[in-house]
Amino acid sequence: MREDKKPPPPFPLTLITGFLGAGKTSLLNRLLRDPLAAGTLVLVNEFGEIGLDHLLVERVDGDMLVMTSGCLCCSIRGELIAALEDILRRRDNGRIAPFDRVIIETTGLADPAPVLHTIMTHPYLALRFRLDGVITLIDAVNGSDTLEAHEEAVKQAAMADRLVLSKTDLLTNGEGLPELRARLARLNPGAILLDAAQGQATPEALLNLGIYDPDQKLPDVRRWLNAEAYPARADHDHPPGSHAHAVHRALDVNRHDARIRAFCIRHEVPLSAMALDLFIELLQGAHGPKLLRLKGIVALADDLARPLVIQGVQHVFHPPRRLPAWPDGDHATRIVFILRDLDQAFVDALWRAVADIPSPDSPDRAALTGNPLAPCKAGLLD
Repeated sequence: MREDKKPPPPFPLTLITGFLGAGKTSLLNRLLRDPLAAGTLVLVNEFGEIGLDHLLVERVDGDMLVMTSGCLCCSIRGELIAALEDILRRRDNGRIAPFDRVIIETTGLADPAPVLHTIMTHPYLALRFRLDGVITLIDAVNGSDTLEAHEEAVKQAAMADRLVLSKTDLLTNGEGLPELRARLARLNPGAILLDAAQGQATPEALLNLGIYDPDQKLPDVRRWLNAEAYPARADHDHPPGSHAHAVHRALDVNRHDARIRAFCIRHEVPLSAMALDLFIELLQGAHGPKLLRLKGIVALADDLARPLVIQGVQHVFHPPRRLPAWPDGDHATRIVFILRDLDQAFVDALWRAVADIPSPDSPDRAALTGNPLAPCKAGLLD
């Protein structure tokens, strides 16, 4: 009796985005030359009827599909589903060489969220692919002007797991680079910032970023979450007359930047599964489109030894995953938020309500052991 073939473990999928002219194709070429990227299948998206970018992408050890019917963020979402389903069928039937990962390069005008939604919500694609990471390129020469003029570029930077600065070698004495670096760090503190011209954008730095390990080993949650990079306090916590508030106002003058909030909640007391479900449901229902990224590791009271990993993009959440054990000695809940047009105070209040945490000025708070809602930096660097 023949055994039914089981599909292989989910393939890691990487999204490379960045505004027009940021150097996505050049980065892709460099990645494909490296042995670590062997067995990669690439989807290249182009805007317009005639595709040109694919002529610049070298064919190394993998297949490449070119989609030319429009912007990946909207009009060809259905085509993206069809293309991914097709390559899976062809791989399973032996009609193309087996691939081990997929990289999607978007047009510079793309909003990353719909692409991520496609992978996370489609029942079959969610079974066969796992999000490995979002890589956003920033042109160091024109990056500041681009962020000033285009909200899409700000959103691309805010949603990234890795930010790659390109063309820094073209700057005169590094002019404007410290300011650009500081701006990106405020937009997305948790994203590792790499300089391509300095050789930092290596496959080791850009691939295998995700939490879902096909080998069932304990994942590197600290590297994935990078919670210690987030500020201990929100900007609005600083009094209007304080030095910190003045610095924030001096640096954060762009209207697009001002819409983004990035922070991390740390909770020392295990949470009930019902409370976590309620928190996510209320956050999704009331402000889903404002939730650019959410990812975290959660201590649940029903199984203290096995934490839950959660990850969401706007109103869409990847199925949560139970880890077989805590990956390190820190057993506190840590959830990273990147929001647009939503203040941290709302999320804090919602969390306190569902987790039954006394407010900061409540007399009952002193009765709690430790600090159940503390800055994410606490304990992570011990």
